[in-house]
Amino acid sequence: MDYAQALWLYLILLFGIIVVPGMDMFFVLANALTRGRRAGFSAVGGIMVGGAVHTMFGALAVGVLTQLPTMLFQVMILIGAAYMAWIGYTLLRSSITVDSIGSATTRSDWVAFRQGLVTCLLNPKAYLFVLAVFPQFMRPEYGPIWSQALVMGLMTVAMQFLIYGGLVLAAGRGRDALVGHPDVTIWIGRGAGALFVAAALFTAWHGLTQHVGP
Repeated sequence: MDYAQALWLYLILLFGIIVVPGMDMFFVLANALTRGRRAGFSAVGGIMVGGAVHTMFGALAVGVLTQLPTMLFQVMILIGAAYMAWIGYTLLRSSITVDSIGSATTRSDWVAFRQGLVTCLLNPKAYLFVLAVFPQFMRPEYGPIWSQALVMGLMTVAMQFLIYGGLVLAAGRGRDALVGHPDVTIWIGRGAGALFVAAALFTAWHGLTQHVGP
């Protein structure tokens, strides 16, 4: 897997995990519907900063892992691939539906930004996700870790902006699509699950055949 292939695969997984309806999406929609586009984009901004912090955390973790002996690094790669497969399996078995989008409790755009940031930073699943995924796509042979982290961070915040920002611009239709079409949300989740299972199998094979570390 060369660097371009790794980035494309990461982009596909990134789209899959962000497009699945969840707390970040509901928080953005609640602010956009209750307080307007400015509040919605403020919430998106907070979530994007949280995504950038997760990228920094993932880069630091990869920097530590790549110092391990090759066998230990491969074990960590396989553990990460197994976790990715578990995410995919749970999404494949899920039936994600949305009954309603609640009202925002924020009183200002700054509060919406801050709450979006805090919500994103306090999500333990996000840290497990980057620990599992980043070692699969951020490799020493692709160049300096910091430059790879910058690229992946930009991809992350751009995807968050495109998906969540699009929902802000079409907040009413976005809510109706989520609440009124349960079959769509179910298949979004299952489609993302299939992507994760396929990526986990591919990266596990690649992890077994690579040679990294002292």
